[in-house]
Amino acid sequence: MSEKKNPIPSKFETLEVSNFLRQIIDADLAQGKHSKRLDSSGKPLPSVITRFPPEPNGYLHIGHAKSICLNFGLARDYSQALHGARCNMRFDDTNPSKEETEYVDSIIDAVRWLGFDWIHEGVEHQHYASDYFDQLYEFAEKLIEANKAYVDSQSADEIHKNRGNFTQLGTNSPFRNRSAEENLALFREMKSGKYPDGAHVLRLKIDMSHPNIVLRDPVVYRIRHAHHHRTGDKWCIYPLYDFTHCISDALENITHSICTLEFENNRPLYDWVLEALKEVGVFQDPLPKQYEFARLNLTYAITSKRKLLQLVEEKRVDGWDDPRLPTLVGIRRRGFTPESIRLFCERIGVSKADSWIDMSVLEQALRDDLDAKAERAFVVLKPLKLIIDNFDANHSEPCSAPKHPHHEDWGRREFNLSKELWIEEDDFMVEPIKGFFRLYPPANGEAGSRVRLRHGFVIECTGYDTDASGKVIAVHANYFPDSKSGTPESNNYKVKGNLHWVSAKEGIKAEIRVYDRLFTDPHPDSGDKNFLDAINQDSKQILNAYLEPSLKDAQAEQRFQFERHGYFVADRIDHTASNPVFNLCVGLKDTWK
Repeated sequence: MSEKKNPIPSKFETLEVSNFLRQIIDADLAQGKHSKRLDSSGKPLPSVITRFPPEPNGYLHIGHAKSICLNFGLARDYSQALHGARCNMRFDDTNPSKEETEYVDSIIDAVRWLGFDWIHEGVEHQHYASDYFDQLYEFAEKLIEANKAYVDSQSADEIHKNRGNFTQLGTNSPFRNRSAEENLALFREMKSGKYPDGAHVLRLKIDMSHPNIVLRDPVVYRIRHAHHHRTGDKWCIYPLYDFTHCISDALENITHSICTLEFENNRPLYDWVLEALKEVGVFQDPLPKQYEFARLNLTYAITSKRKLLQLVEEKRVDGWDDPRLPTLVGIRRRGFTPESIRLFCERIGVSKADSWIDMSVLEQALRDDLDAKAERAFVVLKPLKLIIDNFDANHSEPCSAPKHPHHEDWGRREFNLSKELWIEEDDFMVEPIKGFFRLYPPANGEAGSRVRLRHGFVIECTGYDTDASGKVIAVHANYFPDSKSGTPESNNYKVKGNLHWVSAKEGIKAEIRVYDRLFTDPHPDSGDKNFLDAINQDSKQILNAYLEPSLKDAQAEQRFQFERHGYFVADRIDHTASNPVFNLCVGLKDTWK
């Protein structure tokens, strides 16, 4: 495992994490920067308004969770500011060829699952960039009329070539000096559907020699004859992100527009568009401001939509909600809780410096969350029959255990000990290695080992059975009737081994899916690596296990600690009472080195 750069605090520790954005917001509040704004009805606007603006072209992943927790979390934390605070949900749906209602629904479900909503003072603030298509078009015309935008008829290749690069200045388009009247006529003809895709684009007239290539007359509208998931076939021209994003922020009265560092070079364009529209009378101060933070880089994972899609389409995983994927639907199915994701985001903090977060930090957040809330249970993952020869076959001995060792008020689980039990095959060795304190048979004139069956009796191993191939198929033992846990006599027995077990009479058959990290390389797609070469071939194992009877009523998405194994969740899709299916969420401790 890669060197860990991030501390993993225990559940009893509190980390003071960095968040430079709070310092910015605190300063704005102290200055009253946004305190006098009013909405269209004359009602004061919140002093802090953020937004979460995903493009509905795929499933959200753990990196989006950081942005969700940041934007909605800031609104929550500043709810007591003057006039309150809120976070808008906005779908950046300006690319009709890639967007689907399915993704919109999945995004809404994911954000709500994480524990957030976009209702402020009884009003829902869910928006779509497509809500603003009419206004965006109107504003584009105003920029044309002000000679701040023009229609370019070069091909995409010519525009790219003439844009220049970091060492070569751009070249003005031969169409850059068209009159405002001609540009306006062409733009309206583009809107009417007169031209095919790629015939013309609308560009902002800024500076083709600007050192920031983003400001070299960026394209803000293109022709695309495509059906939109919300507006249908009304439009055949669509605005690009850099034009839509800042205007949508301004229309929604966003105060702090927070995005990841890859948009840092685009911030001057964000400001240019809003200032230009302020000059033509569309907006007024204070305008929204963009701030950037470092995106989440998680080891042993990839978050590229293209690469995730490849894994799904090539059936290297079992769909977008495969528990090994970093998608939020996958993480949820794996058994992560909303609280653990929020805890993880709090621990890693917010900064402007790119860094790698070790997967173990995410896993530890889940352990710390589940430790106090998950009921305990016995489950035998790799069953081996244990026969207690001196136990009456017709008798069942009642046993019980606390549902949680620190929550006596939760009650106890009841189960019976019988003549035949299931134990883990790893809890028996014919020839024990040094330090093995579980079951092994008599040898060299010495008795077999003694162990305690948890919440039951002490037993002594007397032998074992094998099949024709020599494989051990059953272990034999005798029990000591006066050794039952909780009785005074049990103190007379001192043993080092303590085994969990399930009665063969009562055990419930179940499918257990043991998941591990999908990649063996902490940085599977860095440099020139082919990420497919790093796939962990042992990242999914299916086991046929036996559950203790208390799990018969387990509900989908209910989480448990299977003692000695880890935390498991009843699969939210496949689990039923008649066909139990559990997924490994995380082991009891980090086993990656």
